[in-house]
Amino acid sequence: MYLDAAKELLEFIEKSPTCFHAVETMRNILIKNGFIELYENEKWQIICGGNYFVCRNDSSLIAFSVPDSKHLLNGFRIIASHSDSPSFKIKENPEIIVENKYTKLNVERYGGMLCAPWFDRPLSVAGRIIIKKNGNFQSKLVNIDRDLLMIPNLAIHMNRDANSGYSYNAQKDLLPLYGDISAKDTFFHQVAKAACVEETEILGHDLFLYNRQKGSVWGASNEFISSGRLDDLQCAYASLRGFLNGNKTDYFALHCVFDNEEVGSQTKQGAASTFLYDILTRICSALEMTSEDYLISLAKSFMISADNAHAVHPNYAEKTDPVNRPYLNEGIVIKYNANQKYCTDGISAAMFKDICHAADVPYQTFTNRSDMPGGSTLGNISNTQVALNTVDIGLPQLAMHSPYETAGVKDTEYLVKAATEFFR
Repeated sequence: MYLDAAKELLEFIEKSPTCFHAVETMRNILIKNGFIELYENEKWQIICGGNYFVCRNDSSLIAFSVPDSKHLLNGFRIIASHSDSPSFKIKENPEIIVENKYTKLNVERYGGMLCAPWFDRPLSVAGRIIIKKNGNFQSKLVNIDRDLLMIPNLAIHMNRDANSGYSYNAQKDLLPLYGDISAKDTFFHQVAKAACVEETEILGHDLFLYNRQKGSVWGASNEFISSGRLDDLQCAYASLRGFLNGNKTDYFALHCVFDNEEVGSQTKQGAASTFLYDILTRICSALEMTSEDYLISLAKSFMISADNAHAVHPNYAEKTDPVNRPYLNEGIVIKYNANQKYCTDGISAAMFKDICHAADVPYQTFTNRSDMPGGSTLGNISNTQVALNTVDIGLPQLAMHSPYETAGVKDTEYLVKAATEFFR
């Protein structure tokens, strides 16, 4: 069971080199399971017992199931995760010629990443392009599915500080090599070919680098998994599995995946946007529920903010709180922070622990060391738009924000079980 879930996760990630591909992969899974796609620029017709989903910007998705009519005021059950991961975004006019010998690409950092692991490994480009067809702008997914780029290290002989805490300059050290001089003026031809369009049709693009190394199961007893984008596709995938498994008859059930968490969520498709609020209020309106019905339902609701957590590192155990110390394969992590970087409080922690007990799933706790600031996540950000009881949880991992992260082989299945129980 655990190994099957881990391998299915790696297959999901393989199909999802960018946030756009992750949402498209989930979209196809939902359609296969009988969900109907709705569009924000059209009127909605929804019925009790129906299953629907909405995409925004091709990179965020909210799927929902409507309960029986007698349960419309029982509230919303929501699991939220995010689709994006730290990477490098291709700039406009990306080609840079070096001494009339090399062609490299101009990129900028997206999110807070570990830079060193991006060097000396095969990379490629994926994302979306925008074209205009029959008077309408259309988005097309792109994945140049081959080893295309590399960021070569400078030899130790020329950089004696390389192993002494070298500080990377994003404009100088982190630009990928694309080809020799013969590659000049060919990059967008490659993109167009991968998207099956003409180069002249490309009017806009959102393209990112991604690590080509495939995910793997490893360790003395096959106890670990490693892959790019575990943060946060591991939670997104496990939540979707639980959402599809659950009965979803007594509550509104929502599976939410937001974009741009890694850069603060302050976008039209991020957790700080009105996306969740818009969907919830439109659901209520389509079902002829009043604004007071919406507020009553919200007061009865619960959200799980699922974004991966830091496990104790075998080489840096002192970096973790003295007593709240999560480990790989030992269960879902409940995250706490006194300054509400995580939105867990006493009531939401109790509610989530009760879910874990019912699902027979282990849980752990995480807090930062009191002398170390931590990151935030989408739970408290989302609550600024839709205020409800929320718990922040995640699955324990190592090397967060590396292009090749590590987690436990058991933990994906733990979240699938907990999410299934939550939506039962």
